[in-house]
Amino acid sequence: MQQQGVENRQGDGSQEPLDGERKEILSVKGLYKKYSRKADWAVTDVSFSCYEGEIVGLLGHNGAGKSTTLKCIEGMIPFEKGSIAIDGHDVQKEADKAKANMGFVTDNHATFIKMTGLQYISFMADVYGVSTEQRVSYLKELEEVFQLGKPIENLISSYSHGMRQKICMMGSLIHHPKLWILDEPMTGLDPRTMHAVATFMHSYVAEGNTILFSSHALNTVSKLCDRVVLIRKGKQVSELDVKRIYAETPDFDFEEYFLRNEEQEE
Repeated sequence: MQQQGVENRQGDGSQEPLDGERKEILSVKGLYKKYSRKADWAVTDVSFSCYEGEIVGLLGHNGAGKSTTLKCIEGMIPFEKGSIAIDGHDVQKEADKAKANMGFVTDNHATFIKMTGLQYISFMADVYGVSTEQRVSYLKELEEVFQLGKPIENLISSYSHGMRQKICMMGSLIHHPKLWILDEPMTGLDPRTMHAVATFMHSYVAEGNTILFSSHALNTVSKLCDRVVLIRKGKQVSELDVKRIYAETPDFDFEEYFLRNEEQEE
């Protein structure tokens, strides 16, 4: 039983954007992934789209298939069935063009720890062909958000968990990607940085960009997202229009809905 105002979309994720005009930035259709021939499917028939100017959350419990889905989108791991396109470019057939339009922050915040923060940012800018003038301008903007400060000149190996997370985010944004993908972005950040990142996310999509992030933090998802794709045991359970839900049902209990859905899937 659904709470009033909730649209529970099962199926192929082919719904149109609300205004009928926004461009589709990410298309995931019928995604299947397993890690070995004899293993169970890690992801089964996941389909959804992300449009320019919106924040979409990939929500689920630990082990639900969120990180696997994101890694397939980013091109880090192959998948058995389905198709993924970023800004119209197939991630398997046009990998370079697809990745040029994307920035990705992994859940383990992997970086080259023998580089300084500034060297890492410069390296990422080189990879994406960012001009000297652009990288200086972008870095200034990013420093205002993340406020890494003087430690940006230090080796990343000396960074705390939170600082590594910040430099990863900065590196993933230095080319101003059309699609920004984050895996559990708020874990390990202090409250001030969490607030700054959330504010930045809203301003970033306001420029016409798109953000997809995974989380199991219901409070973060409910506050940040325009839409949520809910995954349970590798399967897409539902898709929620968060903005519309709260407009129609201001007292909607996101946690209650999620927990009830979990119980129904047992």
